[in-house]
Amino acid sequence: MSALEEIVRAGDPARHAATLAAPEEARAKLWPLYAFNLEIARAPWVTREPMIAEMRLQFWADVMDEIAAGKPPRAHEVAEPLAKLWRAEELPVEPGHAMIAARRWDIHREPFADSAALWAHLDASSGHLMWLAARVLGAGPEAEGSVRAMGQASGLANWLLAVPELQARGCPALPDESDAAIAALARDGLARLAQARAGRDRVPEAASPALLAGWEAGPVLRRAAKSPRLVRAGGLQQSEFARRGQLLLRALSGRW
Repeated sequence: MSALEEIVRAGDPARHAATLAAPEEARAKLWPLYAFNLEIARAPWVTREPMIAEMRLQFWADVMDEIAAGKPPRAHEVAEPLAKLWRAEELPVEPGHAMIAARRWDIHREPFADSAALWAHLDASSGHLMWLAARVLGAGPEAEGSVRAMGQASGLANWLLAVPELQARGCPALPDESDAAIAALARDGLARLAQARAGRDRVPEAASPALLAGWEAGPVLRRAAKSPRLVRAGGLQQSEFARRGQLLLRALSGRW
């Protein structure tokens, strides 16, 4: 197992599981992106000092700037392969910068003004990540709407799963914690999931592993819409058996 794969396996087991359904060449392109996402996601939580967290995120902002400037990649277990992938695939650095900026919410933890603000945060993090992953696997501009919708729906599902932990850490995770508001948010997520799947024919089969990363979105969002109290109680997650069965079904059918 490569160092990058181990980072993803240990820190993001759901995405790692999804990559195992991909060809080896595709996995090698996805792991640097997923490891980068883990690095910036962790940065605000490894210290209680906001300035140190900002410095950790600035490291990755500098990596993006160096990629854009054509400078040699840093000798870092994630930054170096990330830079090589970014240049080889001619990815724009703007999504990378947006992903980094989104993680500053985890440092300052300002309440979201409304659901639109939360959706913007999810698109800047999960939406960009899924779009970059799909791009490196061959998705073209015509697929972006479907991919982003899938990324947003998946991002919301993961967010709702994390609500109890975020609240325990003092984070105002939701703009409105009422049952009605949570159910409405989950229904909006399901609508975006339906939008993504309606545009499945615009996403090349080779890019499917990128969208398979959202394999848990449907069941989680349906449970949240039906029983929003489970979000606060931490009861959204399916059993491990059900989760693995869902992934296997999606992987075999190719219908993310």
